[in-house]
Amino acid sequence: MYLTDTHSHLYDPAFDDDRDACLERAAAAGVGRLLQPAIDSESHARLFDLCRREPGRCIPMMGLHPTSINDNPRWRDELALVEQYLRRPPEGIARFCAVGEIGLDFHWSADFKREQIEAFRRQCLLAAELGLPVAVHTRDAWPEMIALVEELRGTGVRGVFHAFADTAENYRRLRAAGDFLFGIGGVVTFRKSALAETVREMELDDLVVETDCPYLTPAPHRGERNESAYVRLVCEKIAELKGLAPDQVAAATTANAERMFGR
Repeated sequence: MYLTDTHSHLYDPAFDDDRDACLERAAAAGVGRLLQPAIDSESHARLFDLCRREPGRCIPMMGLHPTSINDNPRWRDELALVEQYLRRPPEGIARFCAVGEIGLDFHWSADFKREQIEAFRRQCLLAAELGLPVAVHTRDAWPEMIALVEELRGTGVRGVFHAFADTAENYRRLRAAGDFLFGIGGVVTFRKSALAETVREMELDDLVVETDCPYLTPAPHRGERNESAYVRLVCEKIAELKGLAPDQVAAATTANAERMFGR
């Protein structure tokens, strides 16, 4: 079994004590690549250090997270830095596999909707110009996100809806809006998870697997720190829900990830 964790924050300080051991456990679980989304300039050095140390295995993205826009008078400077890095990656970084993670998040505050929407639109259009996919974060903002994605139809914007946990109806609307995949993570393993029913209706060719570690830990490890090795549990749950062999789900989701993000 070969898996790609399409959304892992292994550079997070939560892994400072055992990062190498986490990589070893991921390899033992069949996880060959760990895609690393950016957050903002405060964590760029950590992201780059990891990806320089593990080239070909830990692949960076570059983008500005929506919550890093909130109450940040310098968020446009952050966007300019994102564009600078995307056009000229820093020394030791061969490439960025996506513009991400970007998106909308009104969970903590809805006071910065206008700014988040502007930043998301600008980063999407930059991604389309550069021929890169986007990794999209959405929290308590699905109506606005769907409207934006439908508005951007035909611009070349493509990518992955990270940590997708919404309805089958919204899956179908987003799927119809362009070349998009859906990142399924630990939520699908939760007891009485509504996502499990949605996944049953989703096409395997539309799915990739992820952890979002150190967050959203799957069962039976809920309450613990998440790590990339646990993406195998997500794969096995999808296989159970769809009546398929785990190896089949692993092969399909890895192929989907490689098509979207590159090999």
